[in-house]
Amino acid sequence: MTRQATAALRIVTAGLVGAIAGIHLDLWAGHGYRDIPTIGPLFLLNGVAGALLALGCLAAPRRLLALTAASAVLFAAGTLVALVLAVNVGLFGFTESTHAPLFVQAIAVEAATMLTGTLLAAAALGHRRAAVSA
Repeated sequence: MTRQATAALRIVTAGLVGAIAGIHLDLWAGHGYRDIPTIGPLFLLNGVAGALLALGCLAAPRRLLALTAASAVLFAAGTLVALVLAVNVGLFGFTESTHAPLFVQAIAVEAATMLTGTLLAAAALGHRRAAVSA
């Protein structure tokens, strides 16, 4: 993969992780999730952690890019698993609805983040192997 493609994946992955953070902060601030015990603080934490991880995707040095991208994948996967659990069995005493604000958008953004983050991690590992064998 070219360096330009890797740079594009960095930007897209960072944007998607930022979107996950934004969705959680919007739900926390504007839709009453801040008042839900345990879930409220976790939504705020998700928003802050996602914002920092998005910056990390943009600023990580090349040697740490695969780890940063893998972290983005795990962050998105964990967020998606938490949503699925909240809808199907409840989470920390809270049950979510499929009619909740931004439900479909959250699933789409989390799935897209897992895809682009995986591609970014693979590209970063490919660049590392190429540099080592050169």
